[in-house]
Formats: sequence, C-alpha cells, structure tokens
Amino acid sequence: MARSASLQKRIRLEIRGVVQGVGFRPYVHRLAQRHQLSGWVLNDGRGVIIEIQGDQTTEFINTLGVQPPPLARIDHIAMNQIPLQQEQGFAIRISQSGAVATSIPPDNSVCPDCLSELFDPGSRYYRYPFLNCTHCGPRYTITRRLPYDRSNTTMAGFTMCPSCAAEYHDPDNRRFHAQPTACPVCGPRLSIPVKEILQRIQVGEVLAIKGLGGFHLVCDATNEPAVQRLRQRKQREEKPFAVMVANLASAAELVTLDEASSRLLDSPQRPIVLLPKKHSETLAPSIAPGLQWLGLLLPYTPLHYLLFYEAAGRPAGTAWLDRSQALALVMTSANPGGEPLVIDNAEAQQRLGGIADTIVDHGRDILIRCDDSVMRVTGGSPGFIRRARSHVPHAIKLAHEIPPTLALGGHLKNTVCITRGDEAFVSQHIGDMDNTATLRFFEETIEHLLKLLDVKPERVAHDLHPDFHSTRHAQSLGIPAYAVQHHHAHLAAVAAEHHITDVAVGLALDGFGLGEDHSPWGGELMLYDGTHFRRLGHLQQLKQPGGDVAAREPWRMAAAFLHQIGRGDEIARRFKAHPAARQLHQLLEKNLNTPEVSSCGRLFDTACGLLGIKPKASFEGQAPMLLEGLVTKPEVVPDGWCIEDGQLDLTRLLTQLIDCQAAHGANLFHGTLVEALCEWSAQVARRQGTKIVLLNGGCFLNHVLASGVVKGLRNRGLSPYLPQQTPPNDGGISLGQAWIAGHRDR
Repeated sequence: MARSASLQKRIRLEIRGVVQGVGFRPYVHRLAQRHQLSGWVLNDGRGVIIEIQGDQTTEFINTLGVQPPPLARIDHIAMNQIPLQQEQGFAIRISQSGAVATSIPPDNSVCPDCLSELFDPGSRYYRYPFLNCTHCGPRYTITRRLPYDRSNTTMAGFTMCPSCAAEYHDPDNRRFHAQPTACPVCGPRLSIPVKEILQRIQVGEVLAIKGLGGFHLVCDATNEPAVQRLRQRKQREEKPFAVMVANLASAAELVTLDEASSRLLDSPQRPIVLLPKKHSETLAPSIAPGLQWLGLLLPYTPLHYLLFYEAAGRPAGTAWLDRSQALALVMTSANPGGEPLVIDNAEAQQRLGGIADTIVDHGRDILIRCDDSVMRVTGGSPGFIRRARSHVPHAIKLAHEIPPTLALGGHLKNTVCITRGDEAFVSQHIGDMDNTATLRFFEETIEHLLKLLDVKPERVAHDLHPDFHSTRHAQSLGIPAYAVQHHHAHLAAVAAEHHITDVAVGLALDGFGLGEDHSPWGGELMLYDGTHFRRLGHLQQLKQPGGDVAAREPWRMAAAFLHQIGRGDEIARRFKAHPAARQLHQLLEKNLNTPEVSSCGRLFDTACGLLGIKPKASFEGQAPMLLEGLVTKPEVVPDGWCIEDGQLDLTRLLTQLIDCQAAHGANLFHGTLVEALCEWSAQVARRQGTKIVLLNGGCFLNHVLASGVVKGLRNRGLSPYLPQQTPPNDGGISLGQAWIAGHRDR
C-alpha cells in the first residue's frame, strides 16, 4: 500500500568527519535510491551536505551510519526539517568552497577489489601499478587543499581517457570521483618495467623506488652482500632495516605472530610492525643484527604487489596471495644522512645517485613527505613508535574545543600539531632537527597542514628549551607563544587523547628534557593538573660524563656509577678498551663536563655499560634494545631500591650488575626497575588521592617495561594510561603542548 503524502518530509543533513575522497557521496546516492528519495548531496568545506525528500527519510537516516565506505568516518550529523520542494530524482552536485572544517583521509593500501583487477588479465587495469578507487590509494600526500577535487591534487595534470572519465562520473561505480583514478592509457607510468625492477633486485642491486609518501631504498633481504652494500652507502652501520613480505603466511616463517599482531600487520593501514624474531637462516644476518625484534610490513601499493606477483611467476587468480612467498625485500626510507625522505624525481637523482644502483620513478608527484608508520603491540593493544603514513592526518578527538593552536614539538623525532575545534591533527614524523633539510621540511609541513585544514592559529606552543629551532620558530611567528616543559607535555599528550581532565599522577621516563630548574630531567614522577604540574620526585641523579656523548657510549655512564659508589679507581681497568677511560676518573673527581641527570634513558645506559652490552652504540637506543632482547624472565632484586625524599634510588640494583652475566643482569634490571616504579608511583598516587597514572616518554617503547608497569599498577588497583594515538617518544609531545597551551589564560 502506498504511503500517504502527509508522510513526505524534506531533511537537511550536515555530515562532519572523514567524508571526502572516500566514496561517501555515491554511497549516499545509492542509499537515497534504495529508499526512493529525491534531493541532492555535495561536498563543502566542512564535510558533506545532504537534502533528502520522501516518505522514507527516517529509514535513510537510520541506515546512513550502518555500513559507510571503508575509509569514511562520521563524527557528527546535524539535522533539520525544511520545506518540501518540487523536484525529481537524486543528484550529486558540484562541490562548494568555503571555510574548511573537514579533513582529507590518509593514504591507504590497495583494496581487495582493486587487487582482483590488478591480477585479472581481462581487466583494463591488469598489472597497472597505479590503479586505485575511492576505497584506497593516495590521498594526503597528493592533496594541496580542500575540497578534495582532482584539480586540487597532483593528478590535475593527467587528463582522463574516455573509459576513466565514464567511471569517474558514474555514481554506481566505485571510482566515482576517485580523484587519483587513472589507467595505462591516461595515467602515470613507471620509468622501468616491473619485470626489470625484479630482475635488478634479484641480481643484488640496490634500488630507489618511488612509493606513496616518498622513495624507498630496496634490495633483496636474503642477499647479505646487497644488504651490506646498502648499509655502507647509506652510512647506516647497524640500525635495523624493515622487511616487506608478501603476506601473513610469509611473515609467520620469520616472526612469532599472535592474533593482535597479525591483525595489525594485515590491517588496511599496513604499518611496519615490530615482532619477535624466529630463528631463521632465510634473511641476511645484517638486517637487524643482535636484535630480538624484526620490523615487518606487508605490500600496500599495487607496485609492491606486482613485484611479488612477478616473483611468483604471474599465477592465475588471487589464491597465491595467501600462500607463503620466497621474496623478501628490504624496504627502508630513502633519506640519506638523517635528512628527510626524498620525494621528487630530480631530487632522487641528486641525493640517491650515490646510494642506489637504479632509480625507479614515475610522473605522479608527491606533494608532502610521509614515512611508513611503525607500530608494536603491547599488552594486546597496538601503539605507535612512529606515526605517519595511513594515520596522518586523522584527527585525535579532544574532550572539548580549544582555541586554534599550533604546537611545534621538540628537537628529536619532531612532529607538529594543529588544533581545530575539538580536534588535534598531529603531523607525520618530521625527524631530528639537526640539519637544514629537516628544518625546511618542518616549515613545509606547518604550512601545508595549516592550508589543508584552513586554520589560522591564535597561539603557538613550544618546548621550554630556549635553543631548540622549534622554540625560535615559535617566537618568530608574531602570535602569543607558550613555553611548555618537556615532561609536562608528555603527560598532557596521554591525558588529551584519553580525555582525562582529573588530577593524575604521571611517570615521564625518557632520555632528556629541560627542567624548570634548567637541569636535565628524564625520570620524573609528577602531579598532573591540566595546565599545571608539580615535580613530586625523580630518579636519583647520575653524572653524565662528556655530556651528550655519554648517550652514545654507555660505558661512560657505568664509569660514572663506579665513581659514585667509591670504586672510581676501577674505571681504567674495566674500560681499558676506551682511551678516554684513563682520564675519566679525574674528570669525575673535578666535575668537569659531568652534568647530573635524572634520566631513565641514562639509567638504562648505566646498566648496559655495567653488563658490557654495546659500550659504544651506533644508533640511538641500540644498547637498551639489546638489553631488552636478553630478557627471558624478569626477576626482582630484594631491597634493590629505596625511596627517600621523593627520589627513587636504584644503587643496590646497579651494584649487583657490576659482576653479573649479561642475560641474568637483563632479567634483574628489568624486573626490579618495573617493581620499583610501580611501588614508587602507587605510594604517591595514594597520597595524592588519585587512581590515575599517566605513563609516557621514550623509555616506554621498551616492551618489557611498559607491559610490566601497566600490569603492576593494575594489580595495585590503579588505572594506568599509555599513549595509543601518538608514540611515547618525542613524536607525541606536540599534542601535549597544544593541549596545555590551548587552556592557558582561559
């Protein structure tokens, strides 16, 4: 029976969230047709506007959020009933410009439907390295501004052929308004065929291959001479390389997988995932020398898949995608000398010519650099080590709106953060701010994000350290600048993402951050109260002989500890392999260039130095990573610590390590440190009348430490919080800076 005309309604809906460039308008079009509604849908600067008319508007609204496109995210729907209009059919209208309040989705891995076409000899997309649709492909790295239209992307220069244009304008096709859509007739092309790329890899060449967010340096991960050549040319002595394998079956032969890590590795975001190594003679020994963890990732672009397809002999169908494949590829960022990722074809020839034997480029320009994200599962939950591709620029939802704020992060592992209303947009990993190229990338990223998000910041936040480039840049912008203490920012980052507005206790454990007393902090127990904090305690201070050089030479921290307990005369003998050891005792006696630090990072270095683990590190954190890899079953040294006047003193533990075997010492150190930190935090939390404990700082990248502290605090009836949407290292402090500065003077 036909419904009464009196049931006819016209509803206007304004949708906010990630709803542009994800196939949302054709989804709305199909839904409107299903419910026999007239009206229209369009993109505007704030998201998507819909007007629907008919007698099934309620059914349409109820099903709108049930099964949206895979990359879409609906954050808010505003609805109003408006007068009926005379019209027929449902239309997809041209985008409107205006103030931007939506966001572009991140780049995403190739979807199953595109994969089917990629390997289908009957498809016009067969073996085309740049196929994509509204469910997958590049977004953030090719988009200049919103609305997300082809003219605003780096695909503007590619005129669609009739077949692509027909799909692009067909609302029932999944390539409807897929802005990067292209085919072999009209789209970008590789400079070298896939077959030749694979052949060059198989004979041991190092290649630079242009990807989604920049170039990768690629070689055969099973070829030790090739890996060694890559190390030598990139001047990367021992820092581990990530390895790409075809699928979970291939990964399971190299690492130990559980349900959570398998799900993360195989997710559409395709991050590099740190996983426990299996004993295997397949990979080159120098992929991750001495480490018990291996960084693996699965293919995420059509080109990646085509390399594995070619190596498998171009099998029919897609069943081969689930079978283990022999090919394994080193896939590391093409950034020589710690500089930013290379993205431009001419830049690749100039900067990578001395590293790669062959450069593989194409004509689709990359507008903004974006490294691979790196993640790890801790306590069953995924967490970031580096937040970048496929996660930027997803917004982190805040508890409430704050003024438009720009936060500039720190000196190492820099990111920036921009807030808009109740959303925080943390940039991709920028890197260490110690070369001109990275400083340019830092400024490019700020400019790009501000334009993309259409934000004019009213205030800027920066680290307390006066000599950081980010501090100087903040003070040059001509808007109110707010200095934020480093560890306060670490704790605020956790509070911001978890919507914690109550007073909390916080443990901030890292290598270095300038304290309010202008001394080096790094092992801090603090009372967190929004814009304010109070230092309640810290790790007992240790001398850091040689200043920053001690962070790269753990034997120096061990020598300082020997001096501290009255055994300085042993330094020259114990560390005779190091010429500086002869003078170090005298330097410590005279307090020459030996600043005192409360750093948890230097505490780890002390333990490594005492146990003889990597006395000189070739990359940051190497010695503690090797120490963590030796842990089999953490043990607690009875009375291995004491707490006095708020200071946690681990002298008794460290003394036991002096003549200890490395493996046993690793168990003792981790087990005792975890127990001591839990007891220290619990005592203070009880005194402060809170059950909330915020945990952040680079030391929480240590899997044993992080999982042990979380478990220990929960066993004591407390509620610990680790960061989940940003890394615990300095890559997350820009979020905390923004949250604090956004509340100042309110």
